[in-house]
Amino acid sequence: MASKPSIPKGTRDFAPLEMARRNYIFNTIKDVFKLYGFQQIETPAVENLSTLMGKYGDEGDKLLFKILNSGDFLSNIDLDDEVNRNAVKLTTKISEKGLRYDLTVPFARFVVMNRDKISLPFKRFQIQPVWRADRPQKGRYREFYQCDVDVVGSDSLLNEVELIQIVDEVYRRLGINVCLKLNNRKILSGMAEVIGEPERIVDITVAIDKLDKIGLDNVNAELLSKGISEDKVKLLQPFILAKGSNNEKLSLLRDALKDSEIGLKGVDECEQILSLVEKLGVQTLVELDLTLARGLNYYTGAIFEVKALDVQIGSITGGGRYDNLTGVFGMPGLSGVGISFGADRIYDVLNQLNLYPEELMHSTKLLFATFGNDELIFALDCLKKVRAAGIPAEVYPEPVKIKKQMAYADSKGVPFVAIIGDSELKEQKLTCKNMVTGEQMALSIDEVIANLSK
Repeated sequence: MASKPSIPKGTRDFAPLEMARRNYIFNTIKDVFKLYGFQQIETPAVENLSTLMGKYGDEGDKLLFKILNSGDFLSNIDLDDEVNRNAVKLTTKISEKGLRYDLTVPFARFVVMNRDKISLPFKRFQIQPVWRADRPQKGRYREFYQCDVDVVGSDSLLNEVELIQIVDEVYRRLGINVCLKLNNRKILSGMAEVIGEPERIVDITVAIDKLDKIGLDNVNAELLSKGISEDKVKLLQPFILAKGSNNEKLSLLRDALKDSEIGLKGVDECEQILSLVEKLGVQTLVELDLTLARGLNYYTGAIFEVKALDVQIGSITGGGRYDNLTGVFGMPGLSGVGISFGADRIYDVLNQLNLYPEELMHSTKLLFATFGNDELIFALDCLKKVRAAGIPAEVYPEPVKIKKQMAYADSKGVPFVAIIGDSELKEQKLTCKNMVTGEQMALSIDEVIANLSK
């Protein structure tokens, strides 16, 4: 007996309805990216491990999917060698390539390899799958899509503002109410500096970034457990508990960080971004959040995170400014800023709120249903004219019972069926049925085309 087929854990099949919904998300995001002058690139699913390793930390390296070398990958291995007892050394002997972990490192490699072909600032977007050998769980997959948009080669804060406009436009089109949270790595560095713990910035910010999840008492307990004194934890409270409008928070920061040059620079940057966002009439709520941290080893300036307001779910978009994207590949000093839309989480939000357009599944707008072979031949001629007019249409391939053909139309959500029987064939007309209202009309093929084109 044949074994039951399956797919690897953490991967998914997508049926036609799911693909229609996902493509709606991808196309919406892509259209907005293009509207703002970004150009699409793609990079290979497979990269050299030398490109990927060491870019995500030790934990990230463990989550890379490695690909065995072609042919006899054990041919160069001495079974008595100690390499067999060292997983890292063994991997370097039997695997030279791996699946990409994200789109950022491949993008950095792309920029360095194509530096003579691109103009700076370079505005790129990329919508492709990535792979991580993570433990699968709800909302976390081993294969998933990222939708990244970045500008490299420019220090201007106008780029940050434009990314906020993109967020505003994407979620307006999708109908999702969101809040964009804004902070700055320089502000976080200033916070650590003014309490006398500049070297503990990672410990401090990793803890306060959890405020929404674990609450204030647990954040303070974690700070104390990291060796930060009780007096210094108290000095952090005004930052952690900052309330009020963005202007009130900026005023608080200017006073609290008056002795930190880097902190005040971060305040200036946030103030400029918020001022431009207001002048440009961005409708999305933009909130200065002093507990927002994101990947501190990576970002160097403004950082963003987008939350859906009507659904309990994590961040659905995030990103920020980085000063040395390409330095790991020998091209230092190239600044950039980017954001990534989480297509899978956006998909979950749209499903929960049922925000998809009704016509989304109407891949076929008109189906021809026939009673016999002569009618089928006539339908093929009509079908050619309908498709030439740009109307998605198909014909049921066999003149079986009309009930079966109508059931097929129902199963696909086809809104109109053109029925052709003996009388229709004689009169060279079609009985066009609206599958929603049940209304039927005898129309010529030209009239059908005219009606469906409206």
